[in-house]
Amino acid sequence: MGRITIDLNDETERKIQASAKASNLTVSKWIARLIEEKTAEQWPASVRELAGAWPDFPQLEEIRDTAGGDVPREPF
Repeated sequence: MGRITIDLNDETERKIQASAKASNLTVSKWIARLIEEKTAEQWPASVRELAGAWPDFPQLEEIRDTAGGDVPREPF
C-alpha cells in the first residue's frame, strides 16, 4: 500500500477534517475514497441507474433523424 504526503493550507485541512468526521471516516479513508471516485474508469452506480429515467427523452432514431446529412469527404 502506497503513502502520499501533501501540503495543505489550514482552511483546506479544516474542511477535510470536518467532511471526514461528518462521514464517520478517518481523514485517510475519506481522502482515499475521494481519489478512488475521481480516478474511476466507469460511471458511478448513481449515474448508471439514471438510464431510462426520462420517459420523454427522444430515442436514438429520433435524434439521428433531426441531424443533417454527412459532409462530403475530401479525396485522399
